[in-house]
Amino acid sequence: MHRTVGRTAVRTQARRVVTWATITLLCASALLLAGCARSASTARGSGPRVLTVGTWQGHKGAYPSIQAAVDAASPGDWILIAPGDYRERGDYLPGHQAQGEPGAGVWISKPNIHLRGLSRTGVIVDGTRSGPACSSAAGDQDLGPGNVGRNGIEVFEASGVTIENLTACNWLSGADGTGNQIWWNGGYDTGQIHMHSYSGAYLTATSSFYKDAKGPQGTYGIFVSSADGPGRIDHTYASNMNDSGYYIGACRDCNAVLNDAHAQNNVLGYSGTNSGGHLVISNGEWDQNGEGLDTNSASDDDLPAPQDGACPGTGRGIAGSHSCLVITGNYIHDNNNRDVPGNGLGLVGVGLTVAGGRNDTIVNNTFARNGAWAVVLAPYITDAPEQSGRPDTAQCTGAGGTWANPLVDQLNGGPSCFFDDYGNTVASNTFTDNGGFGQPTNGDLAELNDFTTIGVPAPPTPNCWHDNRGGLAGVTSAPANLQVTGGCGAAKLGAGPGDPLFGQILCNLRQLPPNDQAGFCNGASYPQQTAVRMAPLPRQISMPKPCVEVPADVWCAR
Repeated sequence: MHRTVGRTAVRTQARRVVTWATITLLCASALLLAGCARSASTARGSGPRVLTVGTWQGHKGAYPSIQAAVDAASPGDWILIAPGDYRERGDYLPGHQAQGEPGAGVWISKPNIHLRGLSRTGVIVDGTRSGPACSSAAGDQDLGPGNVGRNGIEVFEASGVTIENLTACNWLSGADGTGNQIWWNGGYDTGQIHMHSYSGAYLTATSSFYKDAKGPQGTYGIFVSSADGPGRIDHTYASNMNDSGYYIGACRDCNAVLNDAHAQNNVLGYSGTNSGGHLVISNGEWDQNGEGLDTNSASDDDLPAPQDGACPGTGRGIAGSHSCLVITGNYIHDNNNRDVPGNGLGLVGVGLTVAGGRNDTIVNNTFARNGAWAVVLAPYITDAPEQSGRPDTAQCTGAGGTWANPLVDQLNGGPSCFFDDYGNTVASNTFTDNGGFGQPTNGDLAELNDFTTIGVPAPPTPNCWHDNRGGLAGVTSAPANLQVTGGCGAAKLGAGPGDPLFGQILCNLRQLPPNDQAGFCNGASYPQQTAVRMAPLPRQISMPKPCVEVPADVWCAR
């Protein structure tokens, strides 16, 4: 899913907290709507019920498992979960999966269900079959019926579902669409929106198990696909995924807020394919990943393409601009980790990549100690879906991509779609000690989007770089002086295939050896995977008052 340029996948005091006043009213409206989703969903004449799972303060709940409570619930009901290690097996039951698809330990297909644990660290939705909670032993893992893999908590095409204050772990991959710890699935791989409002808070998603690159692994931590909101994910942590800790994608107008997220030890901290419209990623921390954040266009999955942060219709975004996809207030540091789960491929040492994306705004973030580049704007190359044995090129060209360019096809090993990056703004960020790998072009800023020499049309709108701040040496960039030549209103494009930056990105992706015959790498050597290391869970903060909003019952008496 993550192929930048070529085929290979690509809470500290230092974090700057940005108030919502820095974001325009239009983008902030997604936040306000998301906050209203819960109260609207529970407003029923008869009032919601409270269904209890486990035992809390000597009071035994009505249900022994979360799935049993979900099956008994009606829209608007609350499910409270007492501390415990819940080895859920909804996927072993008939009717708890989409037709022909793997199921989930907890399968939710009813709208407006509110799932809440009474302790974030104490309520564990566990994918293992035996052993201690979230066991790392191979014999304790459970790959589900037929060993096809499992998902943890999956909300399937049901709007208004909230999930809060719990930990999900060790839900492992097998078949396509498995290995996801917590998933709001609004229509995976359909290209259609089948989910609207959703909300998650005080969630932890992780895995402790890894055998080898071909074996079962955690794929996504907190995953939202094909949903148009309003949605909000708040105060969460995700680690040890072989794709990304967080994902919001396949939504032309996502209408979502991802706030106060912390991602560690993933191939990508965040990824978003074909995500756009009103999407705010704010006040998070992204560190110890291979790559911090990556948003991209793709014509082969998570349709419709492209990734476009422009405000839908005539809406106005941040600072009166046309952009409503805003990445702001994040601390993005030390993303140099090749020893994450997976096959050891993809970009490493990058804070944030916009890959074939357009009209995104990256503003007021702090980037520190990312070894290759802090911010990269670069093209993205994908295949196209097959229709009757032939590529469906309309998914490429209809989304503004270039199809079947000879150099592009050679890079990707076959007919391919090329999405260039343009119309993005990188402004008012702070950069410290990036580019520590010390290879040519490594540094703070990098722009690769001029492929006119090989017959790719010039992007219609340049990217915009301004008011970024560095240390004593200032902000470094490839090409040089990017904030001057690439300032707002400038017509100049970035680097192209003849520039050292092009070769360095290919070398980082390990598509070329350090001493390639063409001399692109110029001897450069980027970190390679030595041994996968699974990160232990740091201390997590629970929801302060888990009985707030819950109707009065014996567990949450008023």
